[in-house]
Amino acid sequence: MNRRLDARGRAQKNLTAMLELRAPTPAQWLPVVLGDFDAFLIDHAACERKASATGMSLVVKYPDRAEMLDALIEFSQEELQHFHIVYRLCAARGLVMVDDYRDDYVRGLREMARTASEWLLLDRLLVAGVVEARGCERLGLVADALADPKMAAVYHELTKAEARHHGLFFRLARLYYDERTVRSRADELLDAEAELMLSLPLRAAVH
Repeated sequence: MNRRLDARGRAQKNLTAMLELRAPTPAQWLPVVLGDFDAFLIDHAACERKASATGMSLVVKYPDRAEMLDALIEFSQEELQHFHIVYRLCAARGLVMVDDYRDDYVRGLREMARTASEWLLLDRLLVAGVVEARGCERLGLVADALADPKMAAVYHELTKAEARHHGLFFRLARLYYDERTVRSRADELLDAEAELMLSLPLRAAVH
C-alpha cells in the first residue's frame, strides 16, 4: 500500500512539473473528493459545460482571429461531449444537475486578466490554459484513485484531453504574441495560480 501511495506521489510530481504548475494539489484534496464523489461529479459536469462556453465566447469575441477559430470550435465541441459523458455518469447515479454557481478559482484567475486591448487576448488564452493544466492534474489524481475500472478509464481519457487543451491555449497564444512575452506572462499567472489554489478551501470539486 505504501509503495502504491509513493508511486502516486511521484506520478503527481512528474505531472505537476510537466504542466509547469508551481505547486501540487494538497494531498488532503483527494480524500475530500472521494468522500463525496457525487458532489464532485456534479461539479465536474458543470466545469465541462462552462469550458465549452468559454471556448465559444472566445469565438464570439474574436471573429476576426481566423487562425484560432477552428481550434476553438473543436475545443468547445469536445468539452460539450465531455459534459455529456459526465452528465451520464451523474444520471446513472440518480444525481440532478444544480443551478450555476460561482467558481472562486476560475473567477480569481479571470480577474488577473489585464483589460488593455493589446493584452486581453493573451491573458484570456493563458488563463484558460492554466485552468486546463490544473484540471489535468486533478482529474489524473481522481483517475488513479478510483476503484471502479470503468470509471477510472473514463477519467484517464478525460485527463489526457485536459493535457491537450492546456497545450492548445498556449499554442494559440503564440500565434499572436512572441515567445518571450508569452513565457513571461505565463510565469506570472502560474505563480499567482499556485497562491490562489492554496488559499481556497478544499471541497469535493474540480477547483
